[in-house]
Parts: sequence; C-alpha cells; structure tokens
Amino acid sequence: MSGVPKLTAGMSWMRAGFGLTLAAALLAGCAMPRATAPVPVRILAINDFHGHLRPPATGLRTTDSARPGQTVTLPAGGAEHLATAVAELRAGNPNHIFVAAGDLVGATPLLSALFRDEPTIESLNLMGLEAAAVGNHEFDKGADELLRLQRGGCHPATGCKGPRPFQGAGFQYLAASTVVASTGLTLLPPYHVKRFQGVPVAFIGLTLQGTPGIVMPSGVAGLTFRDEAETVNGLVPELRRQGIEAIGLLIHEGGYPAGGHDECPALSGPIVDIVKRLDPAVDVVISGHTHRAYNCRIEGRLVTSADRYGTVVSAIDLLLDPASGDVTSAVASNVVVRPTFARDPRQTALIEAYEALAAPLARRVVGRLGGALPREANAAGASALGQVIADAQLAATRQAGAQLAFMNPGGVRGDLALPADGLLRYEDLFAVQPFANALVTLTLSGAQLLQLLEQQWANRDDGGRVLQVSNGFTYAWDATRAPGRRVVPGSARLDGRPLDPTAAYRVTVNSYLADGGDRFPVLREGTLRIIGLMDVDALERFVQGQPALAPGPLDRIVRLN
Repeated sequence: MSGVPKLTAGMSWMRAGFGLTLAAALLAGCAMPRATAPVPVRILAINDFHGHLRPPATGLRTTDSARPGQTVTLPAGGAEHLATAVAELRAGNPNHIFVAAGDLVGATPLLSALFRDEPTIESLNLMGLEAAAVGNHEFDKGADELLRLQRGGCHPATGCKGPRPFQGAGFQYLAASTVVASTGLTLLPPYHVKRFQGVPVAFIGLTLQGTPGIVMPSGVAGLTFRDEAETVNGLVPELRRQGIEAIGLLIHEGGYPAGGHDECPALSGPIVDIVKRLDPAVDVVISGHTHRAYNCRIEGRLVTSADRYGTVVSAIDLLLDPASGDVTSAVASNVVVRPTFARDPRQTALIEAYEALAAPLARRVVGRLGGALPREANAAGASALGQVIADAQLAATRQAGAQLAFMNPGGVRGDLALPADGLLRYEDLFAVQPFANALVTLTLSGAQLLQLLEQQWANRDDGGRVLQVSNGFTYAWDATRAPGRRVVPGSARLDGRPLDPTAAYRVTVNSYLADGGDRFPVLREGTLRIIGLMDVDALERFVQGQPALAPGPLDRIVRLN
C-alpha cells in the first residue's frame, strides 16, 4: 500500500456509523432498567494472535510449578481450542465481552497469509470477538487493507481467493491514537461501549506510539500516532459526559514480567510508565505487543497480557456499582488454552476449508536441508539462518548490480528445523519469512554504509539491532565503545577490500528496511532503486540451487569485548 488515499471516506463512522451505534447502545441502555445490585462482568481477552489458526509449535513457555526456578513448555493454542475455551469461560456469565489488544493479523502462518488474513478474521468472528485495538502488525499491508479487513470485500488486486465471499470483521477495530493527518480524525473509532444490566462500560483501543518506527513507513503514510496515555486521558471527559464511569483500555504495548504466566513479581517495559500516567478513571488495562503473559497490579490497577498465538486467555472479573456506574473490584486469571479444551467444530470446518485450498502450495517441496538453521544470534549478533537469508537476497538481485545484502533480524520469524525426511517445503520457508516484502536494490556510498552499521546501536532504546550480512562482507564492532562509534575503524570490508567512504555500492534490503524501517533512516537515502522478487521467493530460489542447505561459519561479524 502507498499512502492512504481512501481514508477520508473511511471517516464516516465518526459522523454517522459510530454515532448511530453509540446512540443505539445508549437508547437501549435507557430502555433497560438499571440494576440495583452489584453487576458482575466477565471480560475475556487475547492479544498477538498473529493468525495462528493451528496450535503454534512453540506452545507456552512458563514457570514449572514442580521445579522451582525452572521453566516448562506447555502445548497450547489453536483456534479450535481457543474458541471452546472462550465459550466455556463465558458460560454462566450473561454479562460478558470478548476483546483483544492488537496484532490479530500480520506476520501470520501460511494458512492465513495466503488469503490475506481473511481466515483469521472469520475465525475470530465465529468466536464472538467484539472489539480489538489495532496493533502495529495491522498496518503491515497499509491502512487501506486494514479498512478492507474491517468492512469486507475482495482485495482490489488479487480478488477473492477463499471458499466464500469475505464479509469483513464482525468485531470493531479501535484506533484512538491513530489520526489521519489530512482530516484530524481517527482512522477507526476510538472506543466501544457495551451496557451490562444498564451500566455502561467503555473500552478504549489503541496501539503503541512507536508504530511508525517498526512497520513499513509507506503502510502508515498520512497517519500520525499520538502518545498513548495522553490520548486515553483526553477521552475520559468525553466518556464521563455520556455517563460512563467504568473504563477499560485495550492497548498494543506491553512489558516484561519476571514470573510465570499468571503472576507478576516484577514488570518492566513501556507499559509501566504508560499505566502510571493514566487518568485514575481507567479501571483495567489489557495489554500486548511483547508476547508475554502476566497478571499484574501497577499502583493498584489491574494490568494483564495473554502471551501470544492464542495460547492464553485472560479472564477478568469486574464488579460494577449500579449507583455510580464505576468498577468496585477487578481480578483476573490467565487461563492456558490447553488441548484439553475440545475442538470447536465450526473452527475445524473453517480451517479445513482453507487448508484444502492452500495444500498444493504449502506442501510443495522446494529443496533439501542438510542441517538445522536456527535464527538465534551469537554474541556478535549473527545467526546461521539470517546469513542464509542475506545470501539468498544477494543472489536474487545480482542482475540489479547488488554487491551485498542486509536482513533485519526481526523479519526472521522462526527456525528452519531439520525435517525427518530432510525435505524443505514452501510452508517451512514461509514460516521463516511471512511478510512478503519485495527486495529493493539501491545505491549507498561507503560513508552511508558505515552510518547504517552505526545505526544498529545509535539512538535506540532496544539494546541494538544487528543486521544479518551476506557473504563477502565483514566488519568488527566493539561493545565498549559508545553507540554511534562502535564499528572498528577500517574493519568493514567487501570481498576483502576496505570499504571506501567515497565509493558507490549496490545494496539489497527488503522493502521494509528500504523505507527506513527498524530505525535505519539512512536507507531512505538510497538511490537508483530497483524492485525485485518477494523475499520468500528469493529464499525459495536459493534453496533450490543448493544440493542441501546447511549452516556456515558465523565469521562475518566479529565482536570485540
């Protein structure tokens, strides 16, 4: 997607659709007698589902209750089991709502990605999802594609590929902090209101302010992302004017706990500061983004997260005061979605219908693997799989003049494990590179290349992000030197020759990096751009050219100290 040319039409929710929905909800609430006894409400929440319709191989990693200080991996997740878990957890609770804190789609397995994540939206519709914050991955294919997923309809370029016409999300995406610059209006509604026995509860939804720095810039062109706490606090007076005192926040930003999936002996990360700055009127915070599970209190306020891939459901129980309309208590439990939850037959039917369409491509053999290729990096920042991907991208763009290639580690989404039969299939490659980014070959000077290397650590708050490099390019870095001056002078070499700051070099990266993604702005300065294959197609071609793909020595990046 380039820019947001259709977004102004998408603002009609503000003037009509959303206003009518809210008005109808309020009128319905007026017609319903308000409860006189405390009102129990159950909120069920997930985050970072990422289209995992089948149980993820990673399962859920948590503390081992039988072995203090140890961890254990539990089989968990999958839409079939998740749907049943949600149904059972809300059974007997007439006052309930199922919500999510972003990244429901994007970076998805092949089964969902082949159909532009329509299967995931349909799966969540069947589960009864009612409201969801947008996450950064909801913008992977651009704002127009997000709006299509919300409203339905065939993709304008590829048409309908699923077993039935795509009807869109039956739930409401929320984007309180995502503003269309040309109109000043939010891309999607800022909040969703539901009444329980006449008592209204508002759910504000938003993503992290740093979204533009971690998605393809063209996907969020024309949009601004405002401060999370300031956005929420600015909506509190508006909600109170509508008589709403009970407020929940669905936020795609999170933290890092020290304990197991249903505890919180310590929590660090961006969510801590955000929660501390929230108006006291916000009663509950449902978070995500960091792919961790926790059940916390931050200055007395309940804060939850449900891991990732549908492995956990946060079951949150509120008690509402019918007189004031406010929350008087909030407790939560993070429930593991174990295989003991029966398979939901409607989910099974949906998955099998899409698998039948996907099977010919997904199971196609593309090559042979001679040894496992892990994505985990060594102390210098290099990984066996990252090097292979960089090599594949260089090989695929030699005709465009490419001399070296870089791959961002965040774009490598899994390991290439050694199959029992040694055969690699397309689905294996796609699991590693699910973004379908195009390769871009561009020209940078040697000085700009050195600047690119320094941007791996300079002006970052993530501890550094070391790019994977293709064969023939080497350099050394010193961890004791200040960020911005870590590359050892004279160590950067291409094909054995020192990098010349004044010379021009042809460099291949994926389109995400080429747009300055992952905070590498110097790549936006690259000239003479040539667009090439999709990254996963380049990897497939590379695999096909090898008798048996195997890991090589990790000697391209050297770390000193």
